[in-house]
Amino acid sequence: MADNNATLNGPGSGSEATVKPKIRIVVADDHPIFRDGLCKLLALEEDFEVVAQASDGRQVLDVLQQYEPDVLLLDLKMPGLDGLGTLQRLQATKNKTRVIVLTASDDKHEFVQAMKLGTSGIVLKQTATELLIKSIRKVHAGEIWLDSHTTAAVIRQFVANDEPPAPPPPPPAASVRERERSPLSQREREIVALVAQGFKNKEMAEKMFISEQTVKNHLHNIFDKLGVSDRLELALYAIHNNLHTGR
Repeated sequence: MADNNATLNGPGSGSEATVKPKIRIVVADDHPIFRDGLCKLLALEEDFEVVAQASDGRQVLDVLQQYEPDVLLLDLKMPGLDGLGTLQRLQATKNKTRVIVLTASDDKHEFVQAMKLGTSGIVLKQTATELLIKSIRKVHAGEIWLDSHTTAAVIRQFVANDEPPAPPPPPPAASVRERERSPLSQREREIVALVAQGFKNKEMAEKMFISEQTVKNHLHNIFDKLGVSDRLELALYAIHNNLHTGR
């Protein structure tokens, strides 16, 4: 197998180009047909390398210790040690592999537990392949991945439970951005909470007795202060910093 860190000489150029290291992935699922099919799909991506498979949580722990992959795709429903139990073990060992829960479950309580246990992403098995591929690259880059439906469900559960989640793993140094360069005002915190709970601009304006343009102005200021680029990223920031309740 070729060395991912090798250098290649371009034909006739005499110059060297460094081969970008691949994202090393482990796939954990107890259904062999699904697991094998997913591995074949991932292998089609030039920047992916599936280094191992696992069919239960105990195998996952052994494989992660042996291969130290970048990303783990983890099914929640596995025999023996299930996905949540595996996440608990990984959290205790302070493993640096970033985890994407890949599940057919629609149990929002499980999503919340997975996020509290340090999961970097949740992808439903019915999700389009291209979105799964995108989620792997995003999570590898240090971001959190939830689709809008899952984000809303997770936020509702956090609000209902009134419990802050565990902080997310720190992003790579290159992607660290200064957060809250100046503190949020009370009105801005209220807007952050409403965004995190899924309210649209018009609904927030009516609820707060202000104009929709004023809401947009507040959002512009909030995005600038927090260094976020869109409402989904703001919602994720809110739940990870316990701002989703507005208190």
